[in-house]
Amino acid sequence: MYAIIEDSGTQIKVAEGDVIEVDPRDGLDSGDLVFEKVLVLSNPEKSDTTIGSPYVSGASVKATILEPTKGPKLHVVKYKRRKGYRRKTGHRQSYLRIKIDSIKSK
Repeated sequence: MYAIIEDSGTQIKVAEGDVIEVDPRDGLDSGDLVFEKVLVLSNPEKSDTTIGSPYVSGASVKATILEPTKGPKLHVVKYKRRKGYRRKTGHRQSYLRIKIDSIKSK
């Protein structure tokens, strides 16, 4: 069984046991998360798919927070020829690594 959930404006396809990275929440470094915005529920074994309008009513996805983590380092370089202008900065995005525990339908 899998579900497509909406989190922080992104759509994520999840199944039980998946480990994914989402945007961090203020004040949450451990515990459980519940995603109520479920767009699609599908069970390929039973050939059953439920599509919400916009969300599936009564459906939720429960997850456990594993750890806060960071993405890869990105280097940003600015350069203007013949002007002596060079800038180099970096960015590293923060994420929250979670594990999907259960997908609950109606």
